[in-house]
This record gives sequence, C-alpha cells and structure tokens, in this order.
Amino acid sequence: MVIRQVSRRRFLQTGLCGLAAGAGLGLPLVRESSPAWALTRIRPPGALDARDFDAACIRCGLCVEACPYDTLRLLESDGSAQGGTPYFVAREVPCEMCADIPCLRACPTGALDPGLERIEDAAMGVAVLSHPEFCNSYVGNSFCDSCVRACPLQGLAISLPVGPTPMRGLFTPTVDPDVCTGCGKCEHDCIAPSAAIRVAPRHA
Repeated sequence: MVIRQVSRRRFLQTGLCGLAAGAGLGLPLVRESSPAWALTRIRPPGALDARDFDAACIRCGLCVEACPYDTLRLLESDGSAQGGTPYFVAREVPCEMCADIPCLRACPTGALDPGLERIEDAAMGVAVLSHPEFCNSYVGNSFCDSCVRACPLQGLAISLPVGPTPMRGLFTPTVDPDVCTGCGKCEHDCIAPSAAIRVAPRHA
C-alpha cells in the first residue's frame, strides 16, 4: 500500500450578506463549479465539521483578511449556500502554519474552533500520494525529497522510506495521517508538473 489513506480524527466527520462583506474588504472571490476543483478546496485551520461550519460561518471574510500570506480566498456566489466560504488551494498557496493562527482568532462566530490552540493540531486535510506515477522517487527517474523537505512537521508527518516500489523506484513518500495537518506545503512544493502528492480536504 502506497500510503495510509485513512482520516485524521475521523476524516468522515465531516449568505449574500457575507459575500457582500467580502467584496467590501477587497478580498479575492472565485467562481468555479467543477466537481474536480471542489476536491482541492481546503477550509482554514480549525474549521468545524461541514454541517456545523456551514451553520456558523457568516461569510464575513475576516479570516481571509487576517491571513498574512494571502492563502485564503472566498468562494464567489454560485447560487448555492457555499458562496462566500473561505478556502485555499494547496497547489497554489498552501497554509503557512502560523503559530498564532490569525485566521482563527479573527473568526467572530466560532466556525473556526477557538479551542484549537496549536497549529500542529489542525486537521484541514490529509496528504495522499494520489499520483505515484508522477513521483520521481517512486518511479525511479531520480531521487526527490521535495515533499519531505517542505513539511513543517519535519520527520513526523511525512517520510521517505527505502524499498522497491511497484514502479521500479526505491522510495515511497509515506504520510502519517494522525500527524498530517493538511497544510498542503508538500503538494505545493512537489516538483512534478502535476503534483504526485495532494491534500484530500477534511470537508467535502
């Protein structure tokens, strides 16, 4: 098995007014309806389970405004209740794992759980070696450890054990889902034109 594709903390637990507020703040709004794209959308650290988050989030955009790395965006209204929802796309701009979690501190409703005190305990998603055929180390094209070096939880969330792979490589990027926060830095830094390792969002 390439990687443990199980959930962290039970992975399966999973407003026009807010949209206007986001637009007023000059925040990035994105329109996209592709189901494939939706699988790349990751909610901010501390996001409650899907139903509770949707009920608590007022789409105010304050978490987006508070992010110092312009990681977070607001989903443009597409006629659904998801319009104005904050999210990020790891391949483009990953979560930088701020120790003070400013996005969470800015949330006025608790949609981002104020009980999350350490960013290392965030459960935004889980990295998965979803396309091993793109991984240089896995297919044996060359040695690459870009995903391991990118991980902010060095030596804990992702490793590169040695051993023959089904594609004639010698190394398999392996994620510990109980440690991985889903920050997306491994996906962002993967040198393959199409990322070999990708973050599966905790919230569909």
